[in-house]
Amino acid sequence: MLKRIWKNYKFPIILLSSIIIGSIIGIILKEDALYLKPFGTIFVNMLYVVVVPLVFFTISSSISSIKSLRKLGKIFRVMFIVFIITSIVASLFMLLGVKIFDPVGGIALALTEGTKESVDIGSKIVEMLTVGDFYQLLSKNSMLPLIIFSIIVGFAVGMTKEESSRISRALDSISKVMMNVIKIIMYYAPIGLCAYFAALVGEYGKEIIGSYARSMIFYYIMAVVYYVVFYTIYSYIARGKKGIKDFFKHVFTPTVTSLGTCSSLASLPSNMEAANNLNIDEDVSKTTLPIGATMHMEGSAMASILKIAFLFGIFGKSFTGIDTYLIAILIAVLSGVVMSGIPGGGLIGEMLIVSLYGFPLEAFPIIATIGWIVDPPATCLNVVGDVSSAMLIEKHVE
Repeated sequence: MLKRIWKNYKFPIILLSSIIIGSIIGIILKEDALYLKPFGTIFVNMLYVVVVPLVFFTISSSISSIKSLRKLGKIFRVMFIVFIITSIVASLFMLLGVKIFDPVGGIALALTEGTKESVDIGSKIVEMLTVGDFYQLLSKNSMLPLIIFSIIVGFAVGMTKEESSRISRALDSISKVMMNVIKIIMYYAPIGLCAYFAALVGEYGKEIIGSYARSMIFYYIMAVVYYVVFYTIYSYIARGKKGIKDFFKHVFTPTVTSLGTCSSLASLPSNMEAANNLNIDEDVSKTTLPIGATMHMEGSAMASILKIAFLFGIFGKSFTGIDTYLIAILIAVLSGVVMSGIPGGGLIGEMLIVSLYGFPLEAFPIIATIGWIVDPPATCLNVVGDVSSAMLIEKHVE
């Protein structure tokens, strides 16, 4: 029995053990644990380096190899429907939670008149979708432009007729090479995650148990409930009882990677590996997972609702009314779409909250702090949600 468990879960057990050891080291060494941070940063940087070529070759090869444009169109159509529905479900779940449990706890600040910053939506859309030069595509900070360019390249290869199959095979071969690069990098994961968690606990342990503890604990509990309940539901809808077992067996690595790195992009390689282990159709996984890493963030949608409710509570405003709820859900879904997959993301979403609700400028650092303390579980839901969504998309496409 033990041999079977070790055989099936060897790598997750090693990763979990390294995280526990790292956390203990952080508690013991405190600030001195920061000396270990470079070893964790090396691991994160290696993941970041592989992300750009991984996204380009997986998306372009996947689209160029799809013979049926009808299937490709169906993948995109179902993908966006699933992304929007799951983001709305996450927002409603958190909205229900903040109505039952007050995340502020009765603390109130004097509300001063808010100064609405002008948000140039047009320029933000341009910055989000395009870059001014080709070399800027080769950056993790330009993921949406890179994804759009990869999609265009995939279509262009498919239109090349005689040479399309040869180019498509070449792209697919390089894509497989990149997956092998990921496997090599993951051998360093136990050391990297151990060092990363030691530094995190050593540096921020005391701040975490501060004035935001109530909201933090509330979000962590909600995130765990959402993780267990809704991903069980989604995997059951996709593949039945076997889907539940397989899903939770293979998403452990993306879970701990996302908790350790707080980055959807850095977790993309482990997500791709999990999708392969789950035997998700490659046309679906290679298309939806890279796009989902930037445009599908259930945890961030939940965090946006918490931020809004927190500001309403701390400034003594009543968080009631259908219009207030609808605006909150709209902001949450938009925030989940525009957030980039890097640590500390979500500033645009926070700007929208302060601006649209007319809160004072001092509200910005308040919700920025909330964004930081809930970043690990939020990123975890963002990452794991991409895998469950891929399973749902596959079911409806196939």
